[in-house]
Amino acid sequence: MTEPHSAPDHRDDREGGRAPRHRRPAALLFEPPGAAADPEHFFDLESMEDPRQLLSRSTELALAFRAAADRATEFQAIAAAQLADPRRFDRLPEAAVAERAGWSEDYTRRMIEFGRELLRGHGPTAG
Repeated sequence: MTEPHSAPDHRDDREGGRAPRHRRPAALLFEPPGAAADPEHFFDLESMEDPRQLLSRSTELALAFRAAADRATEFQAIAAAQLADPRRFDRLPEAAVAERAGWSEDYTRRMIEFGRELLRGHGPTAG
């Protein structure tokens, strides 16, 4: 498991001297129909022949996946903090949280603290 972090900002558009363009990441609602039948199929990228279009769409997807991973990590941290909350009668020790998540105990301690920070009002970032 990697450390909690924010996705790098890849929105810098230097071609033609234009200012950076701020784009919302592509929606990851579902894989297009037929994707399960064809393991080589990935969001219809394999069918794009224009490299400009392919780069644009694959970049959008990469940013969306990074944003989704960051959000999921925040929710993991919140859940870990809630499970380890000493005020809960069913509190789990750090070792049990680590085992459930497949993390090291050191990483679990950091995730619990990160989750506590989020719960103190810094909540998960809006997507």
